[in-house]
Amino acid sequence: MSLPNAPQSVVGADGLPLFGRYAGQAERFDWPALAKPYARNRLWRRLHHKKWHYVSLVTEQLMCAVAIVDVGWTTTCFAYAFDRNDGDIMANYSQDGLPGRFSAGVADSVGGDSWFRTRDTRIAIEHAPGGCYRLELRCPHMEIDAEFGPAAAPLLLATGPVKGGAVHATQKSSGLPLTGEVRTWRDEYRLDGGVASFDYSNGLLARETAWRWASGHNLELGFNLQAGYFGACENALWLDGQIVPLGPAHFIYDQHDPLARWHIFTEDDQLDLVFTPEGARRQDRNLLVAASRYVQPVGTFNGWVRAAPDAPQRIVSQLAGVTEDHFSRW
Repeated sequence: MSLPNAPQSVVGADGLPLFGRYAGQAERFDWPALAKPYARNRLWRRLHHKKWHYVSLVTEQLMCAVAIVDVGWTTTCFAYAFDRNDGDIMANYSQDGLPGRFSAGVADSVGGDSWFRTRDTRIAIEHAPGGCYRLELRCPHMEIDAEFGPAAAPLLLATGPVKGGAVHATQKSSGLPLTGEVRTWRDEYRLDGGVASFDYSNGLLARETAWRWASGHNLELGFNLQAGYFGACENALWLDGQIVPLGPAHFIYDQHDPLARWHIFTEDDQLDLVFTPEGARRQDRNLLVAASRYVQPVGTFNGWVRAAPDAPQRIVSQLAGVTEDHFSRW
């Protein structure tokens, strides 16, 4: 099944969102142009508009993730580096933007640049020539200089309705060739030969939002799965340079022990994987106006995928990636 090409805007000329899954890059996420029943006033949009830009970097030794998150009334960031050889998180950094003490912005589309800057932190996710991307990070205990791309497979664009919110859209990449370096208090780590991927999301979400997520990529195949506020809208498999839409995903795991094995499968019988965690980043926060509960295990996937229910199974062996259990009141 071939996906249609991505529209330039995720909102049509009639003001209605263009729900569906597409191959390619959208240029505009123009929520103010929405018509009824999806239109909302400016104050509501300001409080419910959420955007984030997330980048994953994976090598045989290292797994890193960096994210900038705009929740509407403030912007936050996090970054971590995990040593796969000994299960040690060598750096685990997060920062909330404090009024008057930071400069931050998440791009209005995946084609733009995102940044976060304070006195001791600098993060930039930028486009580079030739269809590539750059990530630069300077924060306490860690530095990253990475370049990734170009992509051998198209981006996924997924748009859909959100219960309690209005609409949401996301762009996910396949696995991207990676070069660069990560520097921590322990050592310097080359990224050359590794794999990057990214998640750009932009939508009008509910006050309380929860999801389970799984993502794993190499340069030959990869997948993105979500169960929660966005249903099956963004579930997809990258295989042989093509995007294959997947059905609803099920996550079977122990919420009290997220480092135990996870069983993840889709209802269309096109993916069945066991995830074995090697470690995890956790963060629970309870602020006056917001709260979150977050755990992101890192590890490997084993099992099989296929391009159609009647297609041969393709074995997945020791594919590095992450799962996530996340709740936010924002």
